[in-house]
Amino acid sequence: MTLNEAFRLALDHFRAGRAAEAEQVCRAILNAVPGQGEVTQLLGTVVMMQNRPQEAETILRQSIAAKPDLPDSHGNLGTVLQSLGRMGESLAAHDRCVQLTPGTPEGYVNRGSTRLALGDRNGAATDFARALTLRPIDALAATNLGVALREGQRMAEGLRALARALVVEPGSGEAMLAYAHALRELGRLDEAETAYARAVRLTPAKTDALCYHLYLKQTLCAWDEYDRLCARVTATIDCDGGVVIPLATLSIDTTPAQQDRSARLFYDRLVKRPAAPPMPARPDSRPDSRLRIAYVSADFHEHATAYLAAELFELHDRARFEVLAYSYGPDDGSAMRQRLVKAFDRFRDIRSVPLDAVARCMADDGVDIMIDLKGYTKQTRLDLLSRRLAPVEVSYLGYPGTIGCPYMDYVIGDRFVTPPEHQPFYAERLAILPDAYQINDRRRPLPDQDPGRVPSRSQCGLPEDGVVFAAFNTAYKISPTMFALWMRILKRVPGSVLWLFEANPRAAANLKATAATQGVDPARLVFAPPRPLADHIARYRVADLALDTLPYTGHTTTSDALWAGCPVVTCLGGTFASRVAASLLNAAGLPDTVTRSLDGYEDLAVALAGDPDRRAGLRKRLEDGRMTAPLFDSNRFTRNLERAYQVMWSLHKAGKPPQGFILPAG
Repeated sequence: MTLNEAFRLALDHFRAGRAAEAEQVCRAILNAVPGQGEVTQLLGTVVMMQNRPQEAETILRQSIAAKPDLPDSHGNLGTVLQSLGRMGESLAAHDRCVQLTPGTPEGYVNRGSTRLALGDRNGAATDFARALTLRPIDALAATNLGVALREGQRMAEGLRALARALVVEPGSGEAMLAYAHALRELGRLDEAETAYARAVRLTPAKTDALCYHLYLKQTLCAWDEYDRLCARVTATIDCDGGVVIPLATLSIDTTPAQQDRSARLFYDRLVKRPAAPPMPARPDSRPDSRLRIAYVSADFHEHATAYLAAELFELHDRARFEVLAYSYGPDDGSAMRQRLVKAFDRFRDIRSVPLDAVARCMADDGVDIMIDLKGYTKQTRLDLLSRRLAPVEVSYLGYPGTIGCPYMDYVIGDRFVTPPEHQPFYAERLAILPDAYQINDRRRPLPDQDPGRVPSRSQCGLPEDGVVFAAFNTAYKISPTMFALWMRILKRVPGSVLWLFEANPRAAANLKATAATQGVDPARLVFAPPRPLADHIARYRVADLALDTLPYTGHTTTSDALWAGCPVVTCLGGTFASRVAASLLNAAGLPDTVTRSLDGYEDLAVALAGDPDRRAGLRKRLEDGRMTAPLFDSNRFTRNLERAYQVMWSLHKAGKPPQGFILPAG
């Protein structure tokens, strides 16, 4: 067999997907005739196909050394480096590939993928658009273009690109799922529901599509398939049937063990890199002995996290701590953004900064403790979880559960949300604070400061008489079980109304229709449209009692109610997310509105509805303790959190592994 015949045989194996056979032939050729650039490139490619990226990198570099101008060697090297999380090197390799073959669409698609992973959505969109110019019928390029445009908040353009992809390849589950996302974010929720259902049918093995479909139906309060979809999600976790979006497990009935398993599998399959480089070397000395802490988030703007945590950043003791921000979210130009920038000693914008450069920056900054405020929530940068960025890493505030990440050393909790017996369900060690785990900002609007902002009942569309139950948690947190319980409460409290947050018209219509089927006049459901924060909080002055959801309880929503002086009834669940409201109520001085069963919840809500004096006493207790209760004592909380950081750092400096601890009251 000649050299050319052997190479053609290797190519035939490769094109037929027989990677092991192709590898065997390539190695035989190179043993006989070393230094063949094309053969070495093919060998690197088939080794990459067999999930051996480090070996593939070595081989592809040998191919480049033998034949520097072979475009596929550079392009495949870029793909391998991206899989290893070395995004800066990956981008350089793809740049070289495009330079060598500027008329080939594959180079632009691959470089665009790396740019998208780096958060450079505009650059990625430019590459994908160029690929489509070169090859107009390319479903992958059109899909990726749609994703880049959607993530760059160019929704209408993204939707057009995704529609183009589906014209080319109607059976593409990836394109259909991205199309559904774009429809959802454009507010075209009915169409999005149909698209998600199609994505699930097109790719039944792609279980993340199932999670998004369930989420959309929860957002619409469309419960026709609720039990079946929930059962499929939990079965996927229990039977290792695929990847489940961790956030999707929080709003359905799951156990701590299931949430833990979901997070770990998600991390292992979608976040983990085959090999993570070590943390870059740090400066040997620094000008002072202050502990350097870095908060990392996409939410340093008008966002619920910022509404809670802004004062924390301002209150840190600058004699003992230097406080940095690493921001990868938008600069919305808001007053909150300006306040946050001023709150930190240094504010780093890392929106399009590659992971390797972020790691180098943290090392150069001498960051001792990195605090991730996002976890598995919207717009998180998963790549930041794929390697160690600081000597100590902490999960806090954004995600109520385990991240399942081996580099995350601690999760901040309290005796309610993270009781010690829940340690087996966390990859992190539990750092249990003495009061509530949640910080609150005392500079949030307060109705007392502007009484004229408090609306009348008629202005809110509420009746002048009767008890007003407020349930302002977002629609996807409302389960059929919880809504049925609320309907029973309305039946037991004549003349009462349920005041709900109007997430979308379809959800409102579905809830009204469900109320009618359960024997409640739909007119007893009143919907509160979105309002600016100050106006929203003022509405709690009109409500008599707030009703919480389960299993995903109110977080910022509960704090808002308590800040405004409105008591909340909740039920203590079994997971972090289902115990937050109980934590907040205890720290606000209202432990007596925390129940242990849904029957107890229902009975308490009815009893309070019939006892205005008791409700007035609860409200007075909240108002009297507004600046002194642990929940709203921001100074006290900040000192406790700082003590927790110091415990973590002391353990690290002593050469000990992370250890869970219960912080005593200071």
